[in-house]
Amino acid sequence: MLHKLPLHKILFLDIETVPEQESFEDLSPEARELWELKSRYQRKEEFTAEEFYDRAGIWAEFGKIICISVGFFAGSGRDREFRVRSFSGEEEALLREFAGLLEEHFSGPGKMLCAHNGKEFDFPYLARRMLILGIPLPPSLNLFGKKPWEIPHLDTMELWKFGDFKNFTSLKLLAHVLGVPSPKEDIDGSMVRDVYYKEKDLERIVHYCERDVITVAQIFLRLRNEELLREDQIIHV
Repeated sequence: MLHKLPLHKILFLDIETVPEQESFEDLSPEARELWELKSRYQRKEEFTAEEFYDRAGIWAEFGKIICISVGFFAGSGRDREFRVRSFSGEEEALLREFAGLLEEHFSGPGKMLCAHNGKEFDFPYLARRMLILGIPLPPSLNLFGKKPWEIPHLDTMELWKFGDFKNFTSLKLLAHVLGVPSPKEDIDGSMVRDVYYKEKDLERIVHYCERDVITVAQIFLRLRNEELLREDQIIHV
């Protein structure tokens, strides 16, 4: 069935997140207490709540989105292109722009979103941050009342599981085992917070996010037993 999905109806995406405040000290007393409760299970007794705060970006209640990169296919066969663009900067503005893209081009019959670990992270994170900021949810992120087969989400990690729900495979590992060439990366996910807050180099993060979107699309092609994209088929718009 996977090979029957029209590629041009799928929006591939990846998000980058950081803690909403630069440091634990910047939180209000109430937020500090709530963070301590929220993170208690994850950090156990190995870290204090303050020491653990650099990981706050993985929770939508304490983090924020600083970049969304998307990619979509145009054309077909050897003439196909994969067009990549990014939304970055102030969170509310980028989310409203992204929501507009979904409403205009990726809502309706057959339109789908695809990300790696998207069902556990990207899709719910996007929806939660939109609600927190008072942004109406686009139909493709509003899952209320939908049956499982009506949810327009694809997840390359889930596709690789083949029903093995205890399995977790990173994007980098899956690309490696499937023979997807990995571009040289100067940062990884654990470095995004420091690059954003200390180096203030958002453009570097955007490039990293776009490389991940391209990798997700390449993995999806391999899962369909199709040829990988050539460099000249990847267009940044």
